[in-house]
Amino acid sequence: MPGNADPNEYKHVEITRRDAVIQVRMHTDNGPLHWGAGPHGELPRVFHKLASDRDASVVILTGTGEHFIGPRGGAHDVPGHARLAPIWEQVHSEGLELIDSLLRLPMPVIGAINGPAYRHSEIGLLSDIILCSDTSVFEDSGHFITGLAPGDGVNVITPHLIGLGRARYFHLTGQSIPADLALQWGMVNEVLPGPELLPRAWELAQQVAQQPRSTLRHVRLLNTFRLRREMLEMIGYGTALEGLEVSEAFRAGLGDSPVQTPGSSGHQTVS
Repeated sequence: MPGNADPNEYKHVEITRRDAVIQVRMHTDNGPLHWGAGPHGELPRVFHKLASDRDASVVILTGTGEHFIGPRGGAHDVPGHARLAPIWEQVHSEGLELIDSLLRLPMPVIGAINGPAYRHSEIGLLSDIILCSDTSVFEDSGHFITGLAPGDGVNVITPHLIGLGRARYFHLTGQSIPADLALQWGMVNEVLPGPELLPRAWELAQQVAQQPRSTLRHVRLLNTFRLRREMLEMIGYGTALEGLEVSEAFRAGLGDSPVQTPGSSGHQTVS
């Protein structure tokens, strides 16, 4: 993966390389990432490709613009949950692959969370070093407050970072955790003004990359071993429970918009 990757290779990711450090910038039309079926299916392919790059030492994972991942969820999203079983099977499969491919990256990952992580904050919080801007907030707006059980891996990582009691409150109340509280609770390692975030991520990446690649890979294995095991135990189960609630929503006729089927061209909301 020499130099910068082909800008047309991915729709929701821009990859930039500087020596042995690779930056992965998530976006929608070069603006803040709007979560949906596109990035849900594309990110596993990105991570799989990065994992095969034997010359890479560190990955920086960041977003674009004013937020890391959005939009914020809400009760109005419930109709979008209603899906036929073949669609949910695809969501289930991609969800497993997304988290496993991220944790299987064989080099340290630095998360540079550039603003609110309204949905799927686990993608940044699974990093080895977690930086965030002072405008960041962390939410789980795509699950319990929209009528779904917390899943997708956020239900696994938040108890690790902030403790079980805080994590249960976070999910059940739709709590927003601002950057200063996230730092106090150990959810992130550093809080920086927005303009300083990426320079600091690159500074740390270049510092970490000084070590032998074998050392970096071994440390990454240690850092991810327990999380990978827990994700394998829990993420499929959690996503299946979400699927039961999706089926209930469909049978109850809560959605007015058509339910998409595999291969259809309509927009899909992915929790």
